[in-house]
Amino acid sequence: MASLCGLGRRGAAAAAAAALVFLLALASLPASASAALHVVGDRQKWAPSVNYTEWAARNRFYVSDWLVFYFEKGMYDVVQVRNETAYNHCQADDPVLNWSRGRSFAMQLNHTGPYYFICSRGYCYGGMKLAIQVEALPPPAPAPAPRPSAATAAGPRALWAAAAAALAALL
Repeated sequence: MASLCGLGRRGAAAAAAAALVFLLALASLPASASAALHVVGDRQKWAPSVNYTEWAARNRFYVSDWLVFYFEKGMYDVVQVRNETAYNHCQADDPVLNWSRGRSFAMQLNHTGPYYFICSRGYCYGGMKLAIQVEALPPPAPAPAPRPSAATAAGPRALWAAAAAALAALL
């Protein structure tokens, strides 16, 4: 490895050391949380005869998660209603949204609090409705405490000496 793109031996070693430092710094960053995708009703999808209360109880919903409703085209719809009263009485006359086209509907949960969904085509009275509570994303878990190695147990000077020896070996 006499040269790395014309950098020479010392330049290549410095570039390798810089890359190593960058990779170590990158590895030490906390993992970012990602949004979950919830298929409403799981395998049974958005359809009559599914207990959506039990389904919702098995899931936790956070801001930025996605709900996906899959349903039979022309048979069902997804209506987000404004409050628990409209949900309990299957009232779709003042919806937040109404989706009846296609075979699916996806929406991102963008705020904390309750969300209420019903099917306005008569199936709500048989239980085709969903109420969920969306929570704020929990803070990331703290990083585990590092276990002392032989170099760190000896103190910071030993750690720097080991790093300098590794860098000198590259040069």
